[in-house]
Amino acid sequence: MTFAQRLKTESRPTLALAFPLITGQVSHMLTNLTDTIMIGRLGVAPLAAATLANMVLLLPMMFAIGMALAVSIQVSQARGAMRPAVARSAMRHGLYLCVGIAIITVALSALSIPLLSYLHQPAEVVAMAPDYFMLIAVSFIPAMGGMVIKNHADAMNRPWPPLFILLGGVLLNVFFNWLFIYGNWGMPAWGLEGAGVATVLARVLTVIGLLIWCRQDARLREWAPTRWFAKIDWQELRAMWSLGWPTSFQILSQISAFVTASLFIGSIGADAMAAHQIALTCTATIFMVPVGLSQALTVRVGAAFGARVYEVMRPILVGGWVMGGLFTLCSSICFLLLNQQIASVFIEQGETLMLAASLLQIAAVFQFGDAMQVTSVGALRGLGQVRLPAWIAFLSSWFISIPCGWLLAFELDMGVRGIWWGFTASLTTQAFALGWLAWKKTKTSSLPRDPLWDEVRAAG
Repeated sequence: MTFAQRLKTESRPTLALAFPLITGQVSHMLTNLTDTIMIGRLGVAPLAAATLANMVLLLPMMFAIGMALAVSIQVSQARGAMRPAVARSAMRHGLYLCVGIAIITVALSALSIPLLSYLHQPAEVVAMAPDYFMLIAVSFIPAMGGMVIKNHADAMNRPWPPLFILLGGVLLNVFFNWLFIYGNWGMPAWGLEGAGVATVLARVLTVIGLLIWCRQDARLREWAPTRWFAKIDWQELRAMWSLGWPTSFQILSQISAFVTASLFIGSIGADAMAAHQIALTCTATIFMVPVGLSQALTVRVGAAFGARVYEVMRPILVGGWVMGGLFTLCSSICFLLLNQQIASVFIEQGETLMLAASLLQIAAVFQFGDAMQVTSVGALRGLGQVRLPAWIAFLSSWFISIPCGWLLAFELDMGVRGIWWGFTASLTTQAFALGWLAWKKTKTSSLPRDPLWDEVRAAG
């Protein structure tokens, strides 16, 4: 079979798996999107306060998400090798790690509230943030438990039921926002704090739904834990940690650069911060499409690697690049042509709206690098290649994005637009470096061979 034939053959199951994963990722971001829209109706200051709280909490959340991705890696490889005991252990220990990190996050968040005033944000923004900040921190506990269950189901090629449960959670979040932000049906109008309460309630009900489904699904019964609170296998926990921390480090390197840049933007003013939040919410929502595609590549490459069917891995990778590039082309055209209309959905004030629209124009450029780097990372994770990509992300984020953004924003007086051009330079660099690495690592001749396994395959 030629490479072109393999590319066509392998792209179809990748797309079939990616579609529900993409929809699930978009549904996850819809919670932030609807919060931003509904909080934005309260004014610039509440929106900036929500941005501050979410930016600070983004780092521990991304660290836990990196650990949850380790579940996808282990379970997909276990499925390819037909080892259900490994999949069960990966899910249980992933829950221990991620929920534990979320609980620690709540404790540290409570201790860090007095430090918010040292972040050089406007005083009215800092004054509004603490209650919402703590509510979102508490919501991480059910959110991380749900993330582990979803990643396990995705790696088992069972993405649809979790997707519908997550969509139900989004609808609940909108309903609870409507009740508690604006005080409908006789409820108190809590404003910004009401959005936090809504997020907690929606995430708790979502994880309960995921747990019930996971226990009842016949196709997962052999692959999911029979006891959720079994004794910890410390060797297994260390193995998952060693696989998860480089992934977390990679995500943290990228996100921490965004958070640092957001603090720079906050020092410019509330309008700049609100415009940044609007543009970031739009681009992050669009980014969930390549993220879902990346997860599909992790599952498919991981299963092929576990089954030692090495020759299909590079066609899977290239198919992911093509699909990610085509989608990004479409989304970039929308950002270029409809940036003001998109920004007007979030805010009605003229200066903030125009600033957000200009950031969406820059986002039309950096989306290409973002999509290519995340799809390459997905394939590398399926191979268990997590450490070198983490260092590439760190060096690019902190030695390209931050210095370039600072220079353009403050030395060349480009303001928030300069910060976003710094993002673009970093993501483009990562796209080329990680793409080359993924291409090299999926070369069939460079992968280990198992003569006994080859004999079994040859014999049918």
